[in-house]
Amino acid sequence: MKGRSAIAALVCALLCIQLTSTYVYGEDYSPEETRALLQKSLSIVEIDHEIERIEERQQQLGQEQQLLQVQLREQENEIHIQQDRAGEVVRSYYMGERDSLLMAVLGARSLKDLFVLYDYYQIIIGRDRAVLDKYQERYDSMLQTSLRISETTDELNVLKAGLQNQRKRVAALQNEVDGELAKSDNAAAIQKLMEELTNYWENIGIYEVKRYFKALAAAMQNLPQFIQEQNGGISTTGTTYTIRIGQDELNAFLREQDPIFENFAFQFDENKITAAGQRDELQLSIEGHYTVENEPQNSIRFHVNKLVFNQFELPDTTRRMLEREFDLGFYPQKILSFVKATEVSTSKGVLEVKLAISF
Repeated sequence: MKGRSAIAALVCALLCIQLTSTYVYGEDYSPEETRALLQKSLSIVEIDHEIERIEERQQQLGQEQQLLQVQLREQENEIHIQQDRAGEVVRSYYMGERDSLLMAVLGARSLKDLFVLYDYYQIIIGRDRAVLDKYQERYDSMLQTSLRISETTDELNVLKAGLQNQRKRVAALQNEVDGELAKSDNAAAIQKLMEELTNYWENIGIYEVKRYFKALAAAMQNLPQFIQEQNGGISTTGTTYTIRIGQDELNAFLREQDPIFENFAFQFDENKITAAGQRDELQLSIEGHYTVENEPQNSIRFHVNKLVFNQFELPDTTRRMLEREFDLGFYPQKILSFVKATEVSTSKGVLEVKLAISF
């Protein structure tokens, strides 16, 4: 039964892709209008998933914040204890009690007495230092916990705003879809297509897309070694280094890494990178660009500007999710440890990265 369901979903997906049958779509809808409607239904599904991710993250942050609040109260109680002890130490120095102890050491009448008093003095000073260090440690820990609470509060506020925006987007799209279906004479057939497209995407499509992203992320881990092995891949002018990667060389490298790229290729154009391919009935197109990032470390990061699956463009929420889950960038310091990337650009057929010596 599962096999039949998958085949049925695939057949329906193919119908969605071809968009040629007036019997299926009805005479009141053109193929382009039906595609647009299906596009909106797929966006609703993906934005709903983003809402679920946001709500899950909110729950995690809420639990983390509660735990941090408990830790902060415990640390505040502990610091009061340490504060009293540290105050006693500071007062003893202020009142000159330690000075009198030092004078006793200096006034020892014999070498034996001197060593005994000095050892005693060192023990007391050592304990004083331990008390003060303990206080400082507790104080720093409390500040760090307070900072983390503040950070989680800020993130929760951002998530709350993001959640509201995504819910508005879903509501607006759903209203558009409902309005279009209400005007259609063939609403049941279109509703069925939307359901089949959703089933195909959630049971097959998203996993196939993730297979490509996973393979790309794995290949990028080996890219530094590939660049080092290329003649002329790295050039230098004074203190500036330049990495040049041709799209043909990159595509050959990817196919060596994984056979999934046999029918998949990158294309470099002016300030734009496109990767597209087809396997069986799955079509995937990725459009994006690279930027230089310095946090959390110097890297060349890939950003997905457009993602098209079987001629349906996926929303920004899906693109961001894939960017978070899969690292498609690379790290120049794995090529030359003493440099950092300062600039990245693409032109016809070539990706170029400028590097400077990092002090």
